[in-house]
Amino acid sequence: MLKDLFRLIKILHIFLKARVDSDLEEFNLPKLIRLFLLISPWKLYSAKEPRGKRLKKALEESGPIFIKFGQLLSTRPDAMPSDIANTLKSLQDDLPPFPTDQATNLIEKEMDSSINEIFSDFDKEPIAAASIAQVYSANLADGEPVAVKVVRPGIRKAIERDISLMKRLARYIEKKSNDARRLKLLKLVLEYESVILAELNMKVEASNIKQTKRNFVNNNLLYVPEAYLDLTSENVLVMERIEGIPVDNVEVLKELGVDFKLLAERGVEIFLKQVFIDNFFHADMHPGNIFINAKNPESPSYVAVDYAIVGTLSEEEQFQIGRMLVAVIGRNFKEVANILIEAKWVNASTRQNELENTIRAACEPIFDQPLEKINFGEMLLFIFDSARKFNLSMQPSLMLLQKTLINIEGLGKQLYPSLDFWSIANPFLKNWISERYDPKKITEWAKQNSLNWIEKARKLPEIAETAVEQIGKIETYQKESEERHQELLSKLSNEKRFFNLIILGFAIVAFGFLIS
Repeated sequence: MLKDLFRLIKILHIFLKARVDSDLEEFNLPKLIRLFLLISPWKLYSAKEPRGKRLKKALEESGPIFIKFGQLLSTRPDAMPSDIANTLKSLQDDLPPFPTDQATNLIEKEMDSSINEIFSDFDKEPIAAASIAQVYSANLADGEPVAVKVVRPGIRKAIERDISLMKRLARYIEKKSNDARRLKLLKLVLEYESVILAELNMKVEASNIKQTKRNFVNNNLLYVPEAYLDLTSENVLVMERIEGIPVDNVEVLKELGVDFKLLAERGVEIFLKQVFIDNFFHADMHPGNIFINAKNPESPSYVAVDYAIVGTLSEEEQFQIGRMLVAVIGRNFKEVANILIEAKWVNASTRQNELENTIRAACEPIFDQPLEKINFGEMLLFIFDSARKFNLSMQPSLMLLQKTLINIEGLGKQLYPSLDFWSIANPFLKNWISERYDPKKITEWAKQNSLNWIEKARKLPEIAETAVEQIGKIETYQKESEERHQELLSKLSNEKRFFNLIILGFAIVAFGFLIS
C-alpha cells in the first residue's frame, strides 16, 4: 500500500509538472482539491505547449507501462480528441538494454540447461531492446540460426503495480463522470491489462506465430518464422532468425530492382486475407517488424516478426467493417451512417440523416484529392473522429484493426506512392460478402448449428412474452435516452472531455490517498 502511495505521488508530480492541471479549471472540483491545485508549486511551470505534447511528456516520464497505454489511447478516436491522438502516436517504448548476464541466467533457469548446452553460439549484444523484452542472436547446437527473445526482469511486477493504479483511477473517474461510464473506461484498462500481460507470455506469442504460419502455408505473400516450442517458456521465446531487408530501407530495395507496385499491392492482400479470411491479424505492423525477401526482385514477399499483439473480430464486427469499407469506397455515406447506428457504435437516439451529413462533410474534401493521395485508413479515422459528437464507442479490436490498416496502407504508399487501395479492396470485399452469404453456405451453417436453433425454438414462447413486455417500454427508453443525450451535449466540449477526465482522476485519487 505504501509503495502504491509513493508511486502515485510520483506520477501525480510528473503530470502536474507537465501542467495538465491547467485543463481542469472548467470542472466543479471540491474546494480542498481546488485549493491544493491553486497553491501547488507546479504553477511555476509553463503550460504554453499544446496539451497533447504536455501529456506525451508526462506519459514518457511515467514509464513504459504508461507509454504503452498512451499508444493504445492514440488508436481510440472514440475516446481521444484528434489533436492528442496524433501527438501520442509518436510515443516510443525503447529502453536501454538490461545486462546480458541477467538474460542468460533467466534462459538457463527456464531451460534447466547451460547456455553452452542450448546454443553453439550466443551473441552477448542484444539486437533489439524494448519495454517488455529484448532480443539476441544465437545458433542452436546444430548450427540453426535463431533469435532469442527474453522478457525484461522485474517487468511483470512493475506492470501489475501500475495497472493496479490505473484500475483504481478508472473506478474513481467512472464514479464522477457519465462520459467515462459511456466509454467503459475501466473495461478499457482491463482490456489493456489483458493485452500487455499476453505480451509478457512468450508461450502466447509462440502460439500466435504457429497460427499465422498455418494461415499462410503454401502462400508466397508472407513468410512467418518458425517458433521452437520445446525451447520456449513464459519468459523466453526461441524462433527462427530470418534474413530480410527492413521495409523502410527503400534505397537498398531500389538497388535490387524490387517491383514496388507488386510489393505494395501484396501488402494490401495480406491485410485483407488476415482480417476477412483468417480473422487473425498481426496488429503491430510497424516498419520495425516488417522485412522484405528480395531474392526474387520481380516477385518480392514479406517477412513479419513480433506476434505479441494479434487481433480478431466477432462475426458481426467483421461483417459490419466489410460493409463499411465497401460503403466508403462507393461514397455511400448514408450506408456508413446506417452501419454505425445498426452496430450500436453511436448513441441509439442518433438521427441517421444528421450523422450522414456529418460524415459527408468530413469525407467529401478528401475525395477531391487525386486517388493516389487518399489514405483509406485515415479516411476511417476521419469518420470515427466526426462521429465522436454522437458518443462513438467501439470495441478495442476494431481500433486495433484501424491501426493495422493505417500501418499497412502507410507502408504501401511509402513503397509505391500511387498505390490504389480501392481497386484491390473493392472487388475482394464485394466477393467476400457475396460468398459469405451464398445460400449454399448459409444452409451448411444452419445444419452445423441445428442444435442451437432447436434450443432457441424451445425458448421462443418465453422470448416472445419478454419481447411484448419490452415493446411497451420502448418509448420511455427513447425519451430517457434523448434527455441523457441532450444533457451530455450541454456539458464539456468533445475536444476536451476525455483528456480532462484522465487528469481529474489523477487529482482525485492522489488527494484521496493524501487525506486518508
